[in-house]
Amino acid sequence: MSTRARRLGRGLMVLAGAALGVALLVVFVANRQVPERRDTPPAPAAVAVIEARPLAFRLEARGHGVARPAEAWQAVANVSGRVVERHPGLESGTLLREGILLLALDPSRYELAIAEAEAELASLAGELAQLAAEEENTGRLLALERQALALAEQELSRIERLAASGSVSTSQRDAQRRSTLGQRQAVASLENSLALLPSRRQVLEAQRERAAVRLAQARQDLADTSFEAPYDLRLAEVAVELYQFVSAGQRLFEADSLAAAEVEARIPFSMMRRLLGSVAPSELPPGTLDLGERLDLDAINAELELVGAPGVGWQGRIVRVASGLDPATRAVRVVVRVDHPWRDARPPDHPPLQRDMYTRVRLSAPGPEAAMVVPASALHRGELYLADGEDRLVRRPVSVAFEQGGLAVIEAGLAPGDRVVLDDLQPAIEGMALAVRRDEAAEARLAARARGDAP
Repeated sequence: MSTRARRLGRGLMVLAGAALGVALLVVFVANRQVPERRDTPPAPAAVAVIEARPLAFRLEARGHGVARPAEAWQAVANVSGRVVERHPGLESGTLLREGILLLALDPSRYELAIAEAEAELASLAGELAQLAAEEENTGRLLALERQALALAEQELSRIERLAASGSVSTSQRDAQRRSTLGQRQAVASLENSLALLPSRRQVLEAQRERAAVRLAQARQDLADTSFEAPYDLRLAEVAVELYQFVSAGQRLFEADSLAAAEVEARIPFSMMRRLLGSVAPSELPPGTLDLGERLDLDAINAELELVGAPGVGWQGRIVRVASGLDPATRAVRVVVRVDHPWRDARPPDHPPLQRDMYTRVRLSAPGPEAAMVVPASALHRGELYLADGEDRLVRRPVSVAFEQGGLAVIEAGLAPGDRVVLDDLQPAIEGMALAVRRDEAAEARLAARARGDAP
């Protein structure tokens, strides 16, 4: 077959295919079905709703803080000496009971000082007793000498009268004068001695007081050579060894009390303001200055949880609100105390609350009045979706007082009995028909969360 014949055959095949396509198109157009026009409205959107009503609401404030012992002991040497006794358990982390001897320094120097002061006191006591006896004896001698002087004065008067009449010689009169003068001198000497005794007594009493002070200081120094546990404690850092010489002022060890632990939690100011407002009295007593007197801190429940260990927690109580705000976060510093944190400890499942544990703190108190509460997820940019009496959608702007734990407290715009749509409608067209289903389980969960009975 020639080339021209082959080209002609292919052309005929193309034309035949085109003719077949046109024929099929005509058949399809002729048999097409025109879409029917229906006026049936779209099906209502199925939504779950809850009925709005005032609920008892428990206010909460949450924050974090680091634990520390409520009382810590830094043992510092008040006297110098060599360590002669060291408790075998004096190591970091050891738990020790109150009254146990932990450390003792060489007491010999201070025992000698006590003996010396006691000997000096005994010597001064003897001197004071001797002085008292000397005063008594001098008093008796003075009384006798005064009697003798009185007799000498009488005798001198008699001889003076006799000498004036010439009955006695001048030499007898002069001898009596000398005797009387000597007696006067003896009385004056005893009076001077007796007058000096009080000043001597003052000197001895001052010396006795100085010796008593030295004795008290020596006894205090002796007491400072031993270190006993003032309470049940857990040892922290220990910096002393047996036979080591320590100087006055040297730090020996640190210990934490087991009686209580404290957490200074940083709470956002707005949260703490609402919480404290719920326990503040409407009227303050005149002259009240202390914050603890104005606020019933015992009405605030405090719970602590160890961060990173779900289920590990403690019950605490607020003991004070620290002065000033945290300089970095501007948060309120609330001090929460946990009493006896070691009492129910079951390591490792439930460890005790101890130094440097990072905790999450939850404070809560009943609100002063019932509140209109909805799930925070029901809010849509400041609006709530409501179902009206004809089961149609109403978009209502509301004012939110605050949000807490996935809940929103509505301040204005929501009334009791309003039906709040829980679903997120897409699209949410005002007036659209709704297939409403009241979710009573959601209402129960909302009420439980508002009371603080559910997380």
